[in-house]
Amino acid sequence: MGRDIEVSRGGEGKMGRDTEIKTGFAGNDAILLFDTYGQDSQDLHTSFQLAGFTGPAVVIEDDGFLPEDVMSVYGFFLGDFKQALGEKAGPRYFNEIKVPEYWEISGTNSSGKVQDLCHERGRIFYAQPKHKRLVKVVDWLDEGGVVRSSDHYNRYGALWGRTIFNARGQKVNRTYFTAEGREAIVENFVTGDIIVNENGETHVFHGRTEFVLHFFVRARFSQSRIFFNSLSTPFFVSNRLKSRVKRDILFWQEPEREDIPGNMQVIFDGQASRTATVIVQKKKAYDKLMALGAPKDMVQMLGFIYPFEKENACQPQALICTNSDRLEHCEELVKALPQMHFHIAALTEMSPKLMGLGSFNNVSLYPGVKISILDQLFEQCSYYFDINHESEIVSAVRRAFLHNQLIFAFRETMHNGDYVAKEQIFPAAEWERMAAGAAAALADEEVRKRLLLEQKKTALAETAEAYQSLGSV
Repeated sequence: MGRDIEVSRGGEGKMGRDTEIKTGFAGNDAILLFDTYGQDSQDLHTSFQLAGFTGPAVVIEDDGFLPEDVMSVYGFFLGDFKQALGEKAGPRYFNEIKVPEYWEISGTNSSGKVQDLCHERGRIFYAQPKHKRLVKVVDWLDEGGVVRSSDHYNRYGALWGRTIFNARGQKVNRTYFTAEGREAIVENFVTGDIIVNENGETHVFHGRTEFVLHFFVRARFSQSRIFFNSLSTPFFVSNRLKSRVKRDILFWQEPEREDIPGNMQVIFDGQASRTATVIVQKKKAYDKLMALGAPKDMVQMLGFIYPFEKENACQPQALICTNSDRLEHCEELVKALPQMHFHIAALTEMSPKLMGLGSFNNVSLYPGVKISILDQLFEQCSYYFDINHESEIVSAVRRAFLHNQLIFAFRETMHNGDYVAKEQIFPAAEWERMAAGAAAALADEEVRKRLLLEQKKTALAETAEAYQSLGSV
């Protein structure tokens, strides 16, 4: 596997499972290739789907909880867990992990633990959303409290991987198990080697790039056009595959930086074997690349097609989500906007300070809010105030954006500037300007529509046609 790969359809081996894989976008044979399936990858995948893309999305770093319509490079060699487990297939609840007799399992809405009397033996990490307490990883500790192994569970409740650590807590290797419990893959994190057992044969690959290239042959993707969003393994895979024309595309989703990444410069210098186009998905990053001298004929800016939940109904109701009682100038805003009703929700109990805001007629408080009530509040409200200090909860700003809520934020408290128009961001000392802006939007529908349009422009909201045009790039 050390050489570049160029294969024909007829020369590829049989696939590892009886699944017909559809490819194609606007008449093109293409796949999406991601390192991980984080929010940016999900947004890109969703954008393509909303534009009519029917090709596969492939993820290298599987966490066990990928959606049904997303392929896993590692999972490809592990078999069909859903079919193998049948009626038993389903996420494992936190107290369903196996422990020695008399050990105790306990959990909160954020994590769990395993104890042997007063000794902590294990730590349980949940899949999102965490309040459902579905097990994703269990860390097992030695007598000194050092993690020595991690058990990885998937969305079907199966133990599909085990990571071993050394005495210093450093990863040594990970074993991946088939749906029947057999050892299928061993990855050595020290040497980078990956050993794959399939169909009675053992293959050794020196690094993830070679392993993914093997997957491409087995899954019959070697001739497919690749849309990728990482300059690491996905780029290396694209660069090792041969093509007569350069039709692969890098979707750059990183924040702005002070230089052009080395592998991106390889593309700009014309040295990439299949990639000649870079599509940037954050405006500040695009502007910075242009300022650094990136070739204009090779770089485009394209955002996402967002799955908006509803239109803004212009209701005089605003939502604030917080697990802190530190709400910047909240009382002043409540007093300055008597025509606005403020709904303040927290997943935890509220302090006396926060509960004191309930004395205002235009404030409703939701301590320990149920998810069903929170869902209703996002549907009901037309405004969101990102004014809470400390960490963000329930991805509130993004969720407010997808519900077409007009978002106001203080510079000192803003949690996600990708979704907030600059006109709606204020220094905390200028809270009166924020109140005036909200009042203007409440009083004038045209003002509200203009601000919502600016908000969408900030987030680079795109149309299906913009994505469909990639077929000709």
